[in-house]
Amino acid sequence: MKVIDFNEEEQQIKRDIEKARQNMKDVEDLSDFDGKADEEKITKESLGKEVISVIINVLICFAIVFLITHFVGQRTVVSGSSMEDTLSDGDNLIVDKISYRFHNPERYDVVVFPYQYEEDTYYIKRIIGLPGEVVNIDSDGTIYINGEPLDETYGTETILNSGLASSDIVLGEDEYFVLGDNRNNSTDSRFEQVGNIHGSDIVGKAWVRVYPFNEFGLVDNIE
Repeated sequence: MKVIDFNEEEQQIKRDIEKARQNMKDVEDLSDFDGKADEEKITKESLGKEVISVIINVLICFAIVFLITHFVGQRTVVSGSSMEDTLSDGDNLIVDKISYRFHNPERYDVVVFPYQYEEDTYYIKRIIGLPGEVVNIDSDGTIYINGEPLDETYGTETILNSGLASSDIVLGEDEYFVLGDNRNNSTDSRFEQVGNIHGSDIVGKAWVRVYPFNEFGLVDNIE
């Protein structure tokens, strides 16, 4: 006869149950590890995609800015007082670089052009004389176009120095005569340093004053 020790059998069952529980726990832990690994993998992939997206967006922004500043418009800052009272030193402007691709500059346009004797230096003046016209400024400071007095109100004061325009200036096919609005404090087409401006040299038309903010507006509307 075999004697059965119920206490020993009970202990063995308990050990088997505990072992089974431990095995189940190990499986759950392994499952959690795999889940975390997948989650980490997904997170890295998402981060990589996000970085690539940001880089692409930055490149697109740079491309847009490049196209705008080279072909459409650019910001420029007024330096000096030659265009007062219309524009003042420190004014920030947007220069329209595209309009003159479709039509020629017009009288009274405020334009930007390079200064021929100094690199990376630009002048901003107002167009007074157009191609083919004859410009003259008499001793009283009156501006004549083709022998007729010019009806304009941009100059802040009577011109005291007619400069080269004391004699008739005949403008060529692509030449413009420009003046600063501050007539007695402006180096412009009256003087050899500037002379007549070629249309091909005009960078663009002063379009909008964006700073100071309280003076924001179209340059055409400033008088």
